[in-house]
Amino acid sequence: MQLYEVFLGLGQDSFVQLVRGISIGRLKTYQLYDRLKTRLHLPKLNAEGLRKGAPRFWERLVEQDETFATELAQGILVSHMDMITAALDVLGVPNEDGFFAKDLDAPKYLTEGWQQRVLDALKDRFPGPLLVFYVNHLGWELLKSAEVFHPATVPAPAA
Repeated sequence: MQLYEVFLGLGQDSFVQLVRGISIGRLKTYQLYDRLKTRLHLPKLNAEGLRKGAPRFWERLVEQDETFATELAQGILVSHMDMITAALDVLGVPNEDGFFAKDLDAPKYLTEGWQQRVLDALKDRFPGPLLVFYVNHLGWELLKSAEVFHPATVPAPAA
C-alpha cells in the first residue's frame, strides 16, 4: 500500500477535514512550515490557503503523488501529536511525546484488532477521520500494511 492510497481510501470529505486540521503553529514548531508551503505550491500557508487548496491537493493524490502524500501526512500528524501519543499509549507502544524508536518491534504491540482498539478507545476524544488516517499511517509505517484499513463504522467526529 502507498500512502496516497490511505488518503484516497478515506474519501475526499474526510481528506478535507484532515487538511483543515493542520496547525500552522505546529508546522513552525517542527520546522515543516517552509517545506510544506513549497510542496503545497502556496504563496502563503495559512488556514484560508489550506481550505482553498484542498481540491488541488486531492487531485495530486489522485495522480498518485507519493512524495506529496508523505509530506502532507507529516503536516497532518505533527498537528495532532496529542492524538498520536494517546493512540500509542492505548497500544502500549513506548514513546516520547508521540515519537517511538526506529527499531521498534511493532508486531509485539500491533496485535490482532489493534486498529479497532484505538478507534474504540479514542472515538470520543478525536475526529473519526483523523483516527482512521492515523491507524492506517501507523500500519503503513510499522507493518508495511498491504491494504487500507476500513472500520465497519467510522467513529463520529468528537464534539
